Amino acid sequence: METVENTKNYKEKWAECLTIIKDILGVDQTGVQSFRTWFEPIKAVDWKDSTLTIQVPSEFYYEFLEENYIELLSRVLQKVFGPNINLKYSVWVKTDQNTGKTITTTHTGKNPASKNVPQPTNYHPASNVIKDPFILPGVKGVIDSQLNPYYSFANFIEGDCNKLARSAGIAVAKNAVKSTYNPLLIYGKSGLGKTHLVQAIGMEIKDLFPKKNVLYVDADTFERQYAQAALDNDRNNFLHFYQNIDVLIIEDVQLFAKKEGTQNAFFQIFNYLHQKGRQIILTSDCPPVEMQGLSERLLSRFKWGLSAELTVPNFETRLEILKQKIQKEGIDIDEDVVEYIANHISSNVRELEGVLISILAQATINKKQLNLELAKDVVEKLVKSTQQDISIDFIKKTVCDYFNIAPDQLKSKTRKREIVQSRQVAMYFAKIYTKNSLASIGSQIGGKDHATVLHACKTVNNLMETDKRFKRYIADLEKRFKLQ
Repeated sequence: METVENTKNYKEKWAECLTIIKDILGVDQTGVQSFRTWFEPIKAVDWKDSTLTIQVPSEFYYEFLEENYIELLSRVLQKVFGPNINLKYSVWVKTDQNTGKTITTTHTGKNPASKNVPQPTNYHPASNVIKDPFILPGVKGVIDSQLNPYYSFANFIEGDCNKLARSAGIAVAKNAVKSTYNPLLIYGKSGLGKTHLVQAIGMEIKDLFPKKNVLYVDADTFERQYAQAALDNDRNNFLHFYQNIDVLIIEDVQLFAKKEGTQNAFFQIFNYLHQKGRQIILTSDCPPVEMQGLSERLLSRFKWGLSAELTVPNFETRLEILKQKIQKEGIDIDEDVVEYIANHISSNVRELEGVLISILAQATINKKQLNLELAKDVVEKLVKSTQQDISIDFIKKTVCDYFNIAPDQLKSKTRKREIVQSRQVAMYFAKIYTKNSLASIGSQIGGKDHATVLHACKTVNNLMETDKRFKRYIADLEKRFKLQ
């Protein structure tokens, strides 16, 4: 029986959900953009019989949420409202010209507690810990691959930026019984398609070799599983599970840095699988030679197979990616709009698709014409011009204000941690956002030489990999600079 208190508080609980979702999506530009586009406009409008009704601007909006964010919504709703929560959408359709009232339609969303919502067995939203490996419930010995069917070779656009990696991936999929490229390591910066490509390889292998156990897992989940196994004195079962995988795909192996126990466990698993001729596929943000904090014996094994880089796509590839996305959504956009987006968004594929989705959302929510003027407006607001140069003085002031220290302290010879770290952070951002030489940056920030600036940048990068709080500091500051 629902209490009056619960009924009154549903809007407060929805606000709590939004806070959690915002935190999960992250503080980088892509995460902030996604939250503002897809979650800020949603309003909680009713609560009855354990069913929350949320109001969304359009049918397109409702369909996009169900297709792309239902798992995230489900986990957060269960955490805040409880496991029996149901979801309904109230969709604005049009205004009746006679009465002036808004006509709405409703849709029943996927039940957040339903087994149709893809999530690993024994997932605990409150603790975010996966205790058991990915065994499908009620099906003994069958592995849930954790692959997303959307990520296929059919919708992975080939270009000069990914030709080697894609070709190697197809070769691995077709010859999974005995591949020449083992391990296959795909590396590149965030948003260039690493996840899409390795999952496409996994999907292709499952199609060609249905009896093979394929598993996709990110390094963070692998590390949490190992930590739990060690805590439960169940390390042998953990190793045994992974040694029974035929094709193991691990995302972001650079995150194993400085985690000795996890590295040792993965070393044993790697050796066993490789000796048995099982396929290993890895991704990272850099090649093995640049990885820091990993043991030499593990790095040497990463070099046994093929390392293939994904680079920034050129204009033609970006154009094809956009056209494919537009065709999938079944919408009509003028060629000049598509070319404008492809011309002005060049950093990565994720941002390219994100801007397109934002333009579609703006046209839907605000009932604007989907034209070049709207595209220019959205791009101008969401994407920082790479030509803009920020002064070193501005960087110093911003960093000092953030860490609450006086700018003059950057010149001092003190070895206090907060001063040294602030100086290193200022040097790091000066290298990113200005065209000054390292020597010039050093002389303007504390009177240091170019070697000190290089050391500072390396220190900041290392801390971002090992210290979550420090990484948040950098993300907050980066947001401030991008708003300039």
